[in-house]
Amino acid sequence: MIVKNVLFHNVCELEQREHLPGLRLQRFPKEVRDGLGDKGRTKAVQSNNCEMRFVTDARTVRVTLSSVESGGKIGVFKGDFFHSAHQLQAGVMQTFSLEEPERFAEVVPDRLNNRAFGSNVWRIFFERFGAVFHDIDAFGHEVRPPEASELPKLRFVAYGSSITQGVGAVSHYNCYVQQAARRLEADVLNLGLSGSCLCEKAAADHIASRGDWDFAFLEIGVNMRSVFTVEEFESRASYLLDRVIERNPDKPVFLTTIYPNRATHFNETKHALTDHEKRYNDVLRNYAAAKAHPQLHLLEGADILTDFTALTSDLIHPSDYGHMLMGERLAEMMRPVAEQLREQRKQGEL
Repeated sequence: MIVKNVLFHNVCELEQREHLPGLRLQRFPKEVRDGLGDKGRTKAVQSNNCEMRFVTDARTVRVTLSSVESGGKIGVFKGDFFHSAHQLQAGVMQTFSLEEPERFAEVVPDRLNNRAFGSNVWRIFFERFGAVFHDIDAFGHEVRPPEASELPKLRFVAYGSSITQGVGAVSHYNCYVQQAARRLEADVLNLGLSGSCLCEKAAADHIASRGDWDFAFLEIGVNMRSVFTVEEFESRASYLLDRVIERNPDKPVFLTTIYPNRATHFNETKHALTDHEKRYNDVLRNYAAAKAHPQLHLLEGADILTDFTALTSDLIHPSDYGHMLMGERLAEMMRPVAEQLREQRKQGEL
């Protein structure tokens, strides 16, 4: 989405609220948000992993942002390079001045532009809060959206729980799907829903119908263990997978079983959560085996989170170390498919 010559990444709508200034960055369209359960609706409006991207020759750029309901952090990048971090206060419009890195001019361009993003691309990354855009001022210099050559060549969509949304990482930019994307030199559309990844029809239909991703990553089940029977989980998971595969038969889809957590290792081996987790994982394995779709890739959660101490003390969310470990592991599992897609893109087959 491009507004005021700014590319808004992982944003489906810039919502104007009556009597409130600015444009809210929404990851999901309104009809999808309204189709989720009560908790899902509150998580879907969080702008985490959304970005503003633009290019300008201005030495100084001022960007005005706000957050209505809570404070929040933003991270600023110039291409692949971290630039600065800023804190928003709830209910306050704040203007940040971004200064062109002087040292870029001292380095040969090939060292600045040999990864995913062109080093001339300003990127403003939003953490887990509802972000509002107000204005951008380049003091008369042109502002333009990045060109395709200045952006990653591949994009994947990620749907999952709070783990995928980025909880546990000090900065959501370091969550494991972002870590995997960085290693694959790809973009990620992060549609994680904390505590509310329930394979709901509205979310499933949305992911299946949007055509802006090259491959998909689905982390499902952990939010559903205490809510749904195994049969209901199977029905919901099958609907999601069927829709995504049927609408995108030639696109790779990665599916993971539940990551190891406290329920995986309860002292009480017959605990209901432990039983559901095991049976949920079998549902996913059986689906993959029965579907036998050449583009469906089943991953084992225990092969992604290989160190139990990589969790935080809540024994469910990965720490920064855990997100890094998982990102490395996931990227290596995805790499053969990503490289094949990249080669097809280069040959003009995609």
